[in-house]
Amino acid sequence: MSADLEPETYLRRFVNTADAAGFRVVEYGTVDTLPLLVAEHTPANPRMSIYISAGIHGDEPAGPLALLTLMAQKWFAPEIAWHVLPLLNPRGMKAGIRETPDGTDLNRDYRAGSASETRAHKHWLHHGGRHYDVALFLHEDWEATGFYLYEMREAGEPDLGWRILQAVAPVTGIDQSPEIDGFPAKNGLLRPHADSSLETVEHWPEQLFLRQNHASLSFTFETPSAMPVSARVMAHLVAVKTAVNLLLAPRIEDAFEI
Repeated sequence: MSADLEPETYLRRFVNTADAAGFRVVEYGTVDTLPLLVAEHTPANPRMSIYISAGIHGDEPAGPLALLTLMAQKWFAPEIAWHVLPLLNPRGMKAGIRETPDGTDLNRDYRAGSASETRAHKHWLHHGGRHYDVALFLHEDWEATGFYLYEMREAGEPDLGWRILQAVAPVTGIDQSPEIDGFPAKNGLLRPHADSSLETVEHWPEQLFLRQNHASLSFTFETPSAMPVSARVMAHLVAVKTAVNLLLAPRIEDAFEI
């Protein structure tokens, strides 16, 4: 599996694969003639609603490739409402850089909304009145020694982070650093801003924006960029499938009405 992606080719493949999987692909914006796309599956009475995005950093190909693979596998359960955004930063991918060509890190831009990509994305979310049971964000980290994840959840939401990490551990191992990106970490699990007001955070990532406005439960999955792209894609596949399977599994308190 090659890590070199060209956005026009990738997006064309994604559209064709999503169409074959029964999704409707919608263009919610354009940047320098490159489309910003979301694949939608919206059954009449969905069991739950799930948001998944990838490619917010143009030099992180494993997430977009994982979403393409899931579409090719026709893995997405038909009873769930899905919104799948395969490539949030096509200009960055085209340039082979993390940011946009004008230097904006989209994953720090969701409060300011300075980039056209961010503004189009926020407009689509807000004006659709969208809310999700869970939001998943697929990333990579050049400094990571293994897989790790950020978890944001309300009190009472299921505690799934540890179980996702256990599932992915055989693929890439887990980053055991006690601090990652300035946040305390334990066995690969980070819960940023758990004890602080989100309004005090100046530069909002996508996860924080979704957490504040559109999803009470969310996970950012981070794979180690130094590992082969096949392993990174597999780690994302395992993480996404494990998270969704855990959410769909009945909980004891539901069965016994505790």
